[in-house]
Amino acid sequence: MRFRHSPEIWSAFPELTCGVLHATGVTPDADVTPRLAGYLGAARYRLAAGPEGGFPEIRAWRRAFTRMGCPPTRYRCAAESLLRRLRRDGELPRLHPLVDLGNALSIRYAVPVAVLDLARIDGDLTVRPAGGTESYLGLGGENEHPAPGEVIFADQGGQAHARRWCHRQSGASAVRAGTTEVLVVVEAMHEGAAPTVRRMLDELAAALAEQWRVPARTALLTAEAPEFAVPVRTG
Repeated sequence: MRFRHSPEIWSAFPELTCGVLHATGVTPDADVTPRLAGYLGAARYRLAAGPEGGFPEIRAWRRAFTRMGCPPTRYRCAAESLLRRLRRDGELPRLHPLVDLGNALSIRYAVPVAVLDLARIDGDLTVRPAGGTESYLGLGGENEHPAPGEVIFADQGGQAHARRWCHRQSGASAVRAGTTEVLVVVEAMHEGAAPTVRRMLDELAAALAEQWRVPARTALLTAEAPEFAVPVRTG
């Protein structure tokens, strides 16, 4: 299995910085509460100085959404949506320890993080414009068809695992209690994002090693090296 962005995406968004992490051996029983508290505390501190719409990381994604033809205050990147929820409710919902960790990391750095169940992805996964025939399963069970040209995470079976790039993740590959193998995608658009994305990958890898006792493979992707290969498990 390979993860990549299409040449069209790299050409249209040369400022993109993408980090990828792969791990096997995830379980739903890890206690990540102390880590969550630290990340949420840092996000609350930053929000106290001003709303998320002023963060350079969020402003960069708003510009990207405008270029995609998505009104940026109607369709928000996942990090902005989570920050708005934290500012409104003071907390984030708990779903699965790894998803909770990804969400907390996302609001700590104001950068979208997608956590995907690899067992539910058919073949390679590519961030690309939709052709119009792909199917998307919403978290509520509804089936949708992204419009041609919409940026999606598409697998070889024609499933869209995210709509409007990092706006909304699919229920098809959502992490659940039985998930064991995951692919985590961290994407940023702001200037000088590479050190931040690298730090996020390192912190998530450290959490996997400490809380789950499993190793993680990570990589930063570029237009020159746009592909991350996940080894095929045998036996």
